[in-house]
Amino acid sequence: MRHLALLLVFGFCAAGADYPPPKEADFVLRDFRFKDGGSLPELKLHYTTLGSLRGDNAVLIMHGTGGTGKQFLSEQFAGVLFGPGQLLDASRYYIVLPDGIGHGKSSKPSDGLGERFPRYDYDDMVAAQYRLLTEGLGVKHLRLVTGTSMGGMQSWVWGEKYPDFMDALMPLASAPVEIAGRNRFFRRMIIDALRNDPVNGLRMAIDILVIMTSSPLQMQKQAPTRDQADKLFDETIRRRMEANNAVDMLYQFDSSRDYNPEPDLGKIQAPLVAINSADDVVNPPELGILERTIQRVKRGRFVLLPITSETRGHGTHSLPAIWKQYLAELLEASRPPEAGAHSAASGAR
Repeated sequence: MRHLALLLVFGFCAAGADYPPPKEADFVLRDFRFKDGGSLPELKLHYTTLGSLRGDNAVLIMHGTGGTGKQFLSEQFAGVLFGPGQLLDASRYYIVLPDGIGHGKSSKPSDGLGERFPRYDYDDMVAAQYRLLTEGLGVKHLRLVTGTSMGGMQSWVWGEKYPDFMDALMPLASAPVEIAGRNRFFRRMIIDALRNDPVNGLRMAIDILVIMTSSPLQMQKQAPTRDQADKLFDETIRRRMEANNAVDMLYQFDSSRDYNPEPDLGKIQAPLVAINSADDVVNPPELGILERTIQRVKRGRFVLLPITSETRGHGTHSLPAIWKQYLAELLEASRPPEAGAHSAASGAR
């Protein structure tokens, strides 16, 4: 293992952002062994950080399937959470945004191994992130673990694997059960399309993904006529085609194959708030999964956001303006005793 001392400051993705400049770096794990028995002599994890590590002020935010850590530097996310006085003020918190295995600038099949790349899963991804934090960045404890979609699912895994390592958990757009029913159907459609025909299958996979993760209300608002809908469709598919690689996408969706935190929900110790939206087709509320499973989380709470003119279906997970009040409540409820005592003393003056 070695920590590559290559920190590259890049321009803000969030226009006019006044939080500390983001930094990018790589952490390399030597002879990394995957759960299925495969291994790599070098596994590179790319990551972005904001702020400085001071005690237990680190916050881990994990992206969804096909995403990267830098996606959280958008105005709609960073601009709402990371600025001065905001909930995750980057002058107070040390924010870590990793690219998961198989994503972004981390090691992935398209780097050269193709389908000889080890078949990683969510347990491998979380284990590698834990080593990045502890061995690479010197983090001994996390103030908050959160993530969107796949990152939300990995938040449940984090809570079970490392129950004493965080003060709070907030999985977004996820469910703590094995992937079955229509959720498994749409993933199999994507996996089979990519495996059977990597060239033409990518287009089919993206078509399926767009339908499953979009919002009918927002699409109707964006494209209220046939011509506008056709234009939006063409632009959306072209953009997605340019941004995705068939073999990487195959591995990304296959990595959820054995996800199932339900049996170990009782191991989660930190306060947890799970947030889903009522217009999320990937995690439809009529299944009642969270209402049932949250009962097994000692300090768990489930929030179902109603459909409004602002929600974006599955993509609501990346709009903290809609759910930040629940993050504020979670941070307050999980505040370490010494922080609470300090705050009370400060308020008394």
